[in-house]
Amino acid sequence: MKIKSLTLAMAAALMAAIACTDDAMKPQKGYIGPSDLQVENGVMTPELLLSLGRLSDPQLSPDGKTILYGVSYTSIADNRSVRNLFTLPVEGGEPTQLTMDGKSLSSARWSKEGDAIFFLQGGQLYKAPYKDGKLGKRTQLTNIEGGIEDYLLSPDQHQLIYVKGIHSHVEVPADTDPALDKAKAYATEDLMYRHWDHWRTELAHSYVASLGNGVVKEGMDILGQDCQWELPNGPFSDIADLAWSPDGRYIAFATKPLTGKEYAFSTNTCIFLYCPLTGEISQVTFDGGYDTHPVWSPDGSHLAWLSMARDGYEADQVRLMLADVETPDAVENIRCISEGFKYNVDSPVWADDSQSLYFAALAEGLQGIFNVVPGYEPQRLTADNLWFDFGAPFGVLQDGTLLTTFQSMDFPTELVAVNDKAIRQLSFENEHLLDQLDKHETQARYVKTVDGEDMLTWVLYPPQFDATKQYPAIEICLGGPQGTLSQGWSYRWNYLLMCHQGYVVVLPNRRGTTAFGQNWCEEISGDYIGLNMQDYLSAAKDIKAEPYVSGVAACGASYGGYSVYYLAGIHGDVYDCFIAHAGIFNEEHMYFTTEEMWFPNWDNGGLHEYAFTPDEVGPSGDGVTFGGIKQGGSPWSKLPKAVRHYANSPHKLVHAWHTPILCIHGGSDFRVPYDEGMAAFNAAQMMGVPSKLIVFPEENHWILQPQNALYWHRSYFGWLDRWMK
Repeated sequence: MKIKSLTLAMAAALMAAIACTDDAMKPQKGYIGPSDLQVENGVMTPELLLSLGRLSDPQLSPDGKTILYGVSYTSIADNRSVRNLFTLPVEGGEPTQLTMDGKSLSSARWSKEGDAIFFLQGGQLYKAPYKDGKLGKRTQLTNIEGGIEDYLLSPDQHQLIYVKGIHSHVEVPADTDPALDKAKAYATEDLMYRHWDHWRTELAHSYVASLGNGVVKEGMDILGQDCQWELPNGPFSDIADLAWSPDGRYIAFATKPLTGKEYAFSTNTCIFLYCPLTGEISQVTFDGGYDTHPVWSPDGSHLAWLSMARDGYEADQVRLMLADVETPDAVENIRCISEGFKYNVDSPVWADDSQSLYFAALAEGLQGIFNVVPGYEPQRLTADNLWFDFGAPFGVLQDGTLLTTFQSMDFPTELVAVNDKAIRQLSFENEHLLDQLDKHETQARYVKTVDGEDMLTWVLYPPQFDATKQYPAIEICLGGPQGTLSQGWSYRWNYLLMCHQGYVVVLPNRRGTTAFGQNWCEEISGDYIGLNMQDYLSAAKDIKAEPYVSGVAACGASYGGYSVYYLAGIHGDVYDCFIAHAGIFNEEHMYFTTEEMWFPNWDNGGLHEYAFTPDEVGPSGDGVTFGGIKQGGSPWSKLPKAVRHYANSPHKLVHAWHTPILCIHGGSDFRVPYDEGMAAFNAAQMMGVPSKLIVFPEENHWILQPQNALYWHRSYFGWLDRWMK
């Protein structure tokens, strides 16, 4: 669905306007601009997908008239992307390009008067005057050794929080002998020595420094250099874990006050308050799961944050918490203001009057924007019959219009204005490319599960679909395992691209998806092999019963890869082809080699059976305590769900494999180590099953480099076409 279309002529004029905004602004060496790719026969290709501009991080100017944002463009030939800055009037119109650099600019923020823009480039902070749609001469504000990862300005912009790494407990050879500076090894005597895709030789710390007294070369570490906590939290180190109070006197932050084994087995992240003037830290929350994303009310009287109640459960319901704040020692009346709300709260933003908060939430398969007044039920502000996923508001105009982003399975992120459930698209970054594509149909289909539930299943049909003909189908097995198949856009699992290759694409929101209430979400924990697998089979059989479907392939990543490996052993003849990316194959081996131990401890059947018992050493009579940690989801657990879980690991069903399978993995994937993919492929080979293995040595849980991504897509569709067409 489109809100507005641009003809190719209009798009060309728009590009010319952007290019000619400032005759003095010349492309720098290494600059990458928007693609002028021409589509053949109206068919989307992987090359077009990778050529799309990626719009992100919109910021509203102080006068409420202009939106600042960035767009990344990719060169497949150069195997790189570059992000530059743009502005756009709030009322709509043509964007103005501010920079044409050959090195990416990020985290761009307005000065409080709107007459300058701060941004990061090359690991340092810069500031440039802004006037009449142009940036002036840049001033470097920091010269931090090793560079900074992100930053946050105080409300008066006289102080700065910046993020950089400190050395962790993980040793490298040069730590013990500086002469071994060319040796490469990692040594540890405790857990959590690697995370997602990196060895934890460094931990993120946040520093406070004053601006305006020359170039900043060092600041004051909020946690202290000897503290082995992380701030912001890993593995993604989101700056949203810190927030300045409106008067600049305090910093609220979220961190997990744990290290080593305790860190690896716990999700107990807590909220703290820090006073830069005195260096004092006070703790606001203590127990439970993730407490993150603190946000101050504009009047400074309240602090809100996101919270999960249960420690060790990374997919617990996300609630919106609120506290009254007078001083760090007087944080009172902590309460949940989303009580009774069925869905997870995300990205809270205060209204200007401090009386309510806006937030995003996935609800019944679509991400909408909500508003909540403390003491009242949240109200949905975006229509639930529009097939878009909306982001959190980044601005509210005087007439109540929300400025936000939206996307769908048909287009990536664009800027949009929402007022009384009516929407007005503001940016059209990729219309000149997407308008060249043939149109297709998307259907919201409800599939009956084996226990009589109605399961939302999105179905995308190929362009020029003809029900009298036959098409192969792809069923997407969701990762997570908790997550949602909504109207989101992906640059790898791109459903628009899939349907354009002549496939019917089937997206079942099986047990474990998060947009249908916590009960539906939790039916997967401790029961990977249960109803959610039957949900996949129900959706596959449902679409396969259609006369226009010739066969069904099952494809998925992470837990979706696990699903593929498991379905390969139980499906009979439902599926005709499999593709598993970064999938879990051997659950016992995965338990011993993954890094976030809280995840398998809970989801593998331990559930709430988790506690620290430092007075106990070694295995106990209950069979679930080891090394002082009660591990209910461990392979040696005697809890019934854990025993059942490991007894039905996909690797124990390979004797029943008979369907062609492609195994893909990243060599730097520490979440699901790459030998899981190798083991699955080896097993398929030994079973005589047609199979193929692809390993990307430098990629992690995702495929990020442009040429690797292109090879991934070509291999994905090559395997499907080989066995489905």
